[in-house]
Amino acid sequence: MGLFERRGAGAFLLAALALGMVAPAVLAEETLNAKILHRLEAMERRIARLEAEKAALQRSLEAPHISAEEPQVAARLKAVESQVNSYRQAARTVDSLEGIRAEAGFTMMAQARTDTDNTVNSDAELNYRADATVSLPAGSLGSAEGFLFAHFRMGQGLGLENPGWAFSSLNSTSFQRPGSETSDSTVLLAEAWYQLDIPLPLGGNPDRSRRHIEFNVGKIDPFVFFDQNAIADDETRGFVNQSFVNNPLLDVGGDVGVDEFGYSPGLRFAYIDDFYRPVSYGVSLGVFGTGQGASFTDSFDSPFIIAQAETGQRFFGGLAGNYRLYGWRNGRGQDFDGTTGVHSGVGLSLDQQVDDYTTLFMRYGAQIEGNVTFDQALTLGAEFGGSYWGRGADALGIALGWLNTSDEFQRESRTVDADADGVPDYGYRASGNELVAEIYYRYRLNNQFELSPNLQHIRNPGGNRSASGVTAFGLRTQWNF
Repeated sequence: MGLFERRGAGAFLLAALALGMVAPAVLAEETLNAKILHRLEAMERRIARLEAEKAALQRSLEAPHISAEEPQVAARLKAVESQVNSYRQAARTVDSLEGIRAEAGFTMMAQARTDTDNTVNSDAELNYRADATVSLPAGSLGSAEGFLFAHFRMGQGLGLENPGWAFSSLNSTSFQRPGSETSDSTVLLAEAWYQLDIPLPLGGNPDRSRRHIEFNVGKIDPFVFFDQNAIADDETRGFVNQSFVNNPLLDVGGDVGVDEFGYSPGLRFAYIDDFYRPVSYGVSLGVFGTGQGASFTDSFDSPFIIAQAETGQRFFGGLAGNYRLYGWRNGRGQDFDGTTGVHSGVGLSLDQQVDDYTTLFMRYGAQIEGNVTFDQALTLGAEFGGSYWGRGADALGIALGWLNTSDEFQRESRTVDADADGVPDYGYRASGNELVAEIYYRYRLNNQFELSPNLQHIRNPGGNRSASGVTAFGLRTQWNF
């Protein structure tokens, strides 16, 4: 073999060897590219599937309700979201109800009366009354807080009321529109007023304030803020005779000047000092409509004005007591002869706990101006808690009243004819005092239900010594919610 041939053969061998080495590399690269391409295609398919699932999930989440076809994740998210929203709604409900107070009570009274000399047939009456109150927060003015108070009342039956010419009413729980049939149930927005509590000093920290000013305006029962008493101002649980519920000169005597239901438009200012708690001090001034003005049908001229100073003290080893002194002026007072004139007077109301389960009360009133049927009134009594006999929620109440007929009424009672019908209105010569006595027992059946048997007696009613005394028996039921 020649040199040329040997060289050709070597070159061929080298080329074959190089080709053998390059071919696998090329094949490996093609295989790798194919795998990468396959993975890229799989990734694209997965991305497309995820995009589709994302779109479906988004559509499902935007739907308001959970359906059976939607993804499980969406259903779970919706369930969690619904639960969170329910919690938020409950929290908002609690926030919106914060500060709202509502109470309701239902009173039913059955009474029978008889005269001591049996000259008048016995009389029996049944009546009911329902009360509902609500207090609503009314926002703030700086550091001052306001609220709205509304009181709704309904009832039927006039009850026994005043026997003969007696000054006192045997049943202050009755409520019915005057002149209406007993089949007509009276429903009334009794009170609706606004109160603003202003802490002092102005601009200070209200949480640390021990003094404040109160301002009230609206349709108000004046006795809510004046002549209060711890055991003798709630006829639904305590004494029933009207002479023991409020100062007789203001209430049964009529000097308070409210409308026929006992309410009047007005306003009140009060300064309360609790710096030395539990001892407290306060002064207040009220101005209320009288006559037709009390019924929103006349001007606010000649109003009923009352000013009161009060203090809460701790006597008898730290037992609570409240003492109130007040004076009033009614520019439209009604005299017993039917004329209108200025009436004024002063009064005192106190209640003092003297033992763990014994509280005493007293009221006194004296007329300064005005021709009235009685010009002085003294009522006093006590309430004993049932813990003395193993019935801690029960109570026994006893009260006595003395209403002194005025000199003017004694002189004119026989002949006075206020309605000008030619017949004397009273027809007897008044003298002495009307004497009132009452005893009740409040029996608690449960937290909402109480029974109270009641016994009353009126002697010398209306200052008429020739009239027989009146005795009344009653049973009161009371539901509170």
